[in-house]
Amino acid sequence: MRDFLPAEKARRERILGVIRDTFRTHGFDEIETPVVEDSDRLHAGLGGDNEKLAYAVMKRALTVDDLKSATEPLDLADLGLRFDLTVPLARYYATHRAELPTVFKSIQLAPVWRAERPQKGRYRQFVQCDIDIIGEPGPIAEVELITATVAALDALGLEGCTIRVNDRRLLTSALELLGFPAKEHEPVLVTIDKLDKIGQDGVIAELKDRGFPKEPVDALEEFFRRPTTMEFLPFGEAGIRKFLPEGVNAVAVTELASLGEAVNAVIGQPIVQFDPWLVRGMGYYTGAIFEVAHPSVSYSLAGGGRYDGMIGRFLGTDVPAVGFSIGFERIVDLVDLSGDEGEDAVALVYDEGVEHGALMALKTELIASGKRVRLEPTRKNLKPLLAQLAASGFGSYAMVTGSTGALEFRPLARE
Repeated sequence: MRDFLPAEKARRERILGVIRDTFRTHGFDEIETPVVEDSDRLHAGLGGDNEKLAYAVMKRALTVDDLKSATEPLDLADLGLRFDLTVPLARYYATHRAELPTVFKSIQLAPVWRAERPQKGRYRQFVQCDIDIIGEPGPIAEVELITATVAALDALGLEGCTIRVNDRRLLTSALELLGFPAKEHEPVLVTIDKLDKIGQDGVIAELKDRGFPKEPVDALEEFFRRPTTMEFLPFGEAGIRKFLPEGVNAVAVTELASLGEAVNAVIGQPIVQFDPWLVRGMGYYTGAIFEVAHPSVSYSLAGGGRYDGMIGRFLGTDVPAVGFSIGFERIVDLVDLSGDEGEDAVALVYDEGVEHGALMALKTELIASGKRVRLEPTRKNLKPLLAQLAASGFGSYAMVTGSTGALEFRPLARE
């Protein structure tokens, strides 16, 4: 958990404002959900390993008998802090479906909580920036999400991103062709998802250590050894098929190729790349999955995918859904929004003898003209005060003495 000083909080809000405004221009509407959800909903098998990191809220008025009869800790909880924004969105849509458009496009910019181990880059409370489209089964939904996300990152100065895409149907189809039984697909994908961390040899070694059948593991190892397996090519059905076993899901290939070609056409350059072993850890993904890579960092900045089966768990009727999430904490240190944000923020540094009514009248007048105004009593040494004002985003200051006549505003120097 972290505190943020005023300057950092203001910077974070400016970044969130850019993201929010960009998403809104692309036709998405912002919603808000509670920070807590029913414990059973958070642990319904929809959140993958993140469910293990959910904070539980204990039931009220627990008795000694309740404690004795509990067989596991979650028996004592009825609520929990949300660990992502997708599970709450599915519940939200199921609750309000009759009041929402047939195709609903949502924005969520909000904190989530996970019981992470304290370490660099891992936080127990962090912000996610999600956009989702519910009710659209075709790849146009993915195209909209990707182009809106790229536009938001471009607006923040993070140009040059590439989009790595795959489809869960292609992954499971490839595993089936390599000989893995359906019941083993998810645990095998959990290991393959570590490919960028432990490499091909590490994946094969872990699969062997975990006792998966020798024949399909050997087939996967042989497939890995193909010299072109991990290369990324410009999009198209031929390029996708080249890096997959013969006979993979033809519908998924066609739809993924259509998605990539459409995004590349909209953006005007080939930013979409096929990654045959992109997995993304969430077990609820059912179709296309994608991640944003940027040349300045080794980790992804955003990710998402299609999760057509999730809402049906709450509603009883399947509804197509797809979402994209920007990792806010991952981008916030990469973004520089310095510029003219302090032009409309002024400080009035006043002497002790200034009449309070006149001072407040002056402040009110400046506020009415569109300024952000702060009052600060003068000090013997002004330098620390002026530095603090500059760090807080104030662009100029004026000295107010016994007379509040014409003020001379002087620019605040920034480091």
